[in-house]
Amino acid sequence: MTEPADGKKDVIRQTDAVAIRLARTLVRSARFGALAVLEPETGAPFVSRVGVATDMDGAPLILVSGLSAHTRALMADARCSLLLGEPGKGDPLAHPRLSLICAANRLDQDTPDHQRAERRYLNRNPKAKLYVGLGDFSFFRLEPRRASLNGGFGKAYLLDRADLLIEGDINAQLAAAEQPALEHMNADHLEAIAIYASHYAKAEGNGWVLTGFDAEGMDLASGDRIGRVFFPQPLSAAQDLRTVLVAMAKAGRAA
Repeated sequence: MTEPADGKKDVIRQTDAVAIRLARTLVRSARFGALAVLEPETGAPFVSRVGVATDMDGAPLILVSGLSAHTRALMADARCSLLLGEPGKGDPLAHPRLSLICAANRLDQDTPDHQRAERRYLNRNPKAKLYVGLGDFSFFRLEPRRASLNGGFGKAYLLDRADLLIEGDINAQLAAAEQPALEHMNADHLEAIAIYASHYAKAEGNGWVLTGFDAEGMDLASGDRIGRVFFPQPLSAAQDLRTVLVAMAKAGRAA
């Protein structure tokens, strides 16, 4: 923590690589979050739980019904906030959480952005197939503007959009290659996925599958459990994915 001129300690720490990694982990590993919107009639805050996935660059994706109060609020005012981070044992305030300040962007049907969002959301939340095709459901991409990270007692940080998202052409490259790679790995390389889960994500149990790739890492799931694994270095091109996956499986197996 820094010491301002008035002698009082600043409770906000300097944002560093560790804080950015924690924030991105919370976003990528979230299954749900608390969405805060503004009621059109009163302007009062309204909070609801929503299922969550992420776009290639790390922006949150939600699937919501047009009949819900929070969807009507987003259509009237795009400003919203999303709280992520699951409490574990003991004091719930001792566990990391992230508050994202966002602008909600409804994705139009039959567009590449909608198709990508639907694919990635269903990979993360397969039960949503029951209602994703219903006419009153829509995908929203929540565009992060800034965020507040509480990493535990005395660990508060402020982050901006650049701290939260991956920029560059790599996102489009991976979006085109991601689904075939996922299907291939989940069909033919479950042993390697088990190594990613146990060695790199420190996850217990069996039945892990891959649900997503991005330039920084991969997402895994086993039932309701979620795992996140970061690559040793971010990918610079989509064709590097296979090389990195092979190398990580080999290193994890040796360890």
